[in-house]
Amino acid sequence: MNATDSFSASYDEARTKFLAAARAAGAALDSVSHPERGRNGEDLATDVAWLGPRDAERVLVTISATHGVEGFCGSGAQVDWLNRGEAARRPADLGVLIIHAINPYGFSWLRRVTHENVDLNRNWVDFSTPRPVNAGYEALCGAAVPATWTEESRTASARALGAFLGANGPAALQQALSGGQYTHPAGIFYGGTGPTWSRLTQTKIFGEYLGRAARVGVIDYHTGLGPWGYGEQIVTDLPGSAAFARARSWYGSAVTSPSAGTSTSAPITGDGLEAAPRLLPDAEVTGMAIEVGTQDLNSVLLALRADAWLHAHGDPASPEAAPIKAQIRAAFYGDADDWKGMVAGQSLLAMRQAVAGLYL
Repeated sequence: MNATDSFSASYDEARTKFLAAARAAGAALDSVSHPERGRNGEDLATDVAWLGPRDAERVLVTISATHGVEGFCGSGAQVDWLNRGEAARRPADLGVLIIHAINPYGFSWLRRVTHENVDLNRNWVDFSTPRPVNAGYEALCGAAVPATWTEESRTASARALGAFLGANGPAALQQALSGGQYTHPAGIFYGGTGPTWSRLTQTKIFGEYLGRAARVGVIDYHTGLGPWGYGEQIVTDLPGSAAFARARSWYGSAVTSPSAGTSTSAPITGDGLEAAPRLLPDAEVTGMAIEVGTQDLNSVLLALRADAWLHAHGDPASPEAAPIKAQIRAAFYGDADDWKGMVAGQSLLAMRQAVAGLYL
């Protein structure tokens, strides 16, 4: 089977392909139904496939659609791995947990956020303590998501964002917009006021499947930053930590760190990879995010801002929604054969590296 055949044009198609591939590989399947309906009225669910002994001490975990619309990439990579027969080649005592569409709402509706309008990778904070403050976003909130989406409002927003850029530099602008904020529910990169459905679901899955694991490798699939088709390997653990050293020994010296300034990603608060060791206190956890490039950063941010405006102030069912949805889909899904092939190849290598690393 051609690697490109593992990718899909919609959430519903992706789910159908995943379930078929998982069954064919002999995986045990489970599903967690989502409370909302999809963009086309379809059922939504996070599907879970397990391969290997349930008491496996070593487990590889892959997660798709943390950021909804980015699920085209992660789902395709997961289905490709299954279709290649990799499950039959794994060590007999290895467990593999494949979490398909942890944010199925965002996948179906072509949104990066959950149905609560929350960025899942900013939601993993301790809500019993004061939320992090993002002064940069406070200064830019009106420009980030204006009340109207017209040529005039976009020009005014661009002027405000440009002024901030000129005064503070590109890194500060990216940090302000994407680092995470907890005060503007209709804004971008909003972290929420409590655990989302997707966070609670992932917590439940980890507890049910990984409670007996001693060594766990996690690969989370993302898109939208970096050159076309290139899969940057991002590690959110601090350089110098044992977890960062393990990831480097597994994946090589090309791994990057937002906190060290070597990543295309700004440092963020509340990401799932950072939370994984807290969910699995009895296991050694090594996490890595594959970030696959699509378009330039300005185009990606513009698509996010347009989609946030559409759902906060516009009508997602109106004719004006179609070009915005096409814009955000293109910003996070390189719907071309070369891009899909690059994703499949780089994902396959990373998963093989992770399997080898779990036995180091």
